[in-house]
Amino acid sequence: MSADKGELDLNGAKQNTGVWLVKLPKYLAQQWAKATGKGEVGKLRIAKNQGKTEVSFTLNEELASIQDIGGKPAPSFVTAPREHPFQLQSVGGQTLTVFTESLTGQPEEKSENRTTDKLAIEGIVVQRAECRAAASEHYMQMKRRQIEESSKPKRQSQQIERAVTINYKPVSNHQNNIEYERKKKDEGKRARADKQQVLDMLFSAFEKHQYYNLKDLVDITKQPVLYLKEILKDIGVYNVKGTHKNTWELRPEYRHYQGEEKND
Repeated sequence: MSADKGELDLNGAKQNTGVWLVKLPKYLAQQWAKATGKGEVGKLRIAKNQGKTEVSFTLNEELASIQDIGGKPAPSFVTAPREHPFQLQSVGGQTLTVFTESLTGQPEEKSENRTTDKLAIEGIVVQRAECRAAASEHYMQMKRRQIEESSKPKRQSQQIERAVTINYKPVSNHQNNIEYERKKKDEGKRARADKQQVLDMLFSAFEKHQYYNLKDLVDITKQPVLYLKEILKDIGVYNVKGTHKNTWELRPEYRHYQGEEKND
């Protein structure tokens, strides 16, 4: 029976095809991917020894050469181990099945953008195994180099002998950050004066002009902005529109303050 689009092909299950589920070391899978020609990667041996099944894999000699470790060129003396005995494991009463799928869409598209055209059962797992490298000098050299590369810092300092000419040179601090820190420092230096002293300074200023923006009042009183705003809210009105937008003026009851005091 062949499957139409969206159906499951059960031919593999009907034929009772048995497959092995084998766990491989990462480096071995990487070496297999380098195979050329017919794609032969090595030889698999299955033998009986005193009634016990023994399985081993021998990697082809031309695939034993390791070109890189951790993304960096490997020394010429580092080679992958060739002998790999299998450690057989029980399926454990589980029913494990191997599926294959055919995807429609362009190969360069992401898998989530492609749809499954055909799903088929290739077989049922009858044996689990773990492929391990035999203890050897080649294996120890390879693992030693992997550990050395993984322990190296990813970023290292490098001394340069001449200045590097680039369009944008790095600076220790940007101008806007310097301005912000300066203003913040100036704000911190401004100690709060007695409220009555601040009021006297404000009334004296408003005798000269009717309208002031906040920045000018800060310069006149030398007070922190938040503290000055609290006092201005008690005696002043903030204009949000009109000709004198964004300025402060005294409330009507405080206007001509000094003159009224003299009349008394």
